[in-house]
Amino acid sequence: MSVQACAELVQRGDPDRFLAAMAAPPAARAVLFPLYALNLEIARAPWVTAEPMIAEMRLQWWRDALDEIAKGGAVRRHEVVTPLSEVLDATGAALLGGLADARRWDIYRDPFEDAAHFDRYINATSGHLIWTAARLLGAADEAEPVIRDLAHAAGVANWLLAIPELEARGRIPLVDGRPEGVSALASRALMRLRSARQQRRQVPASAGPALYAAWRAGPVLQAAARDPSRVIDGQLQTSEFKRRGGLLWASLTGRW
Repeated sequence: MSVQACAELVQRGDPDRFLAAMAAPPAARAVLFPLYALNLEIARAPWVTAEPMIAEMRLQWWRDALDEIAKGGAVRRHEVVTPLSEVLDATGAALLGGLADARRWDIYRDPFEDAAHFDRYINATSGHLIWTAARLLGAADEAEPVIRDLAHAAGVANWLLAIPELEARGRIPLVDGRPEGVSALASRALMRLRSARQQRRQVPASAGPALYAAWRAGPVLQAAARDPSRVIDGQLQTSEFKRRGGLLWASLTGRW
């Protein structure tokens, strides 16, 4: 039950976040790997069974574990929960509980109600995760709007990358799946990304590693905005050289 066990889980199941965490200083990794392992396990929970009730029970298990951390008392022993309890505070536990609640959408086949519902989902999943990581690494409350703008862009980019698989699993992942709707969605996310970057000075350098996980957002969103057909075709991926080069640039310069 260690950070190393969390790192191994993330390496196997979430290679992008694994690379982002490995680009961080060792002290930051001790925070990021338990958070990313939790996120991975919660994200998996709705998909490991075709039975909605079992998926609900799996998500509730994680919700209960986070409630234990939030209360500050005894916490169940588990390879992810135990190291997470050593770095997560009550505020962060409550936010990640909201992340788990949002993932209940993944269990069912209902579409998003509207664009506001989709934005709430992205904010609760990508936003709560990245903001919690940044808080634990030293970001003040004043930086939250900037970080949530970046997190929105990252969440939308990751969602667009997942569209082919989501549709193959019978989900309706977009409020407006027309090419112009996809392009508009990516363009709005790009605007929030640019806004965040213009205000990056509000984010302390210590919290920068929490934002490395968004390093792919710009190229993915630009490609989707220019040619929405690439979303459905699963052609948003960049070359491995550009993928790793973008992260290296962010980690060396701190300019996420």
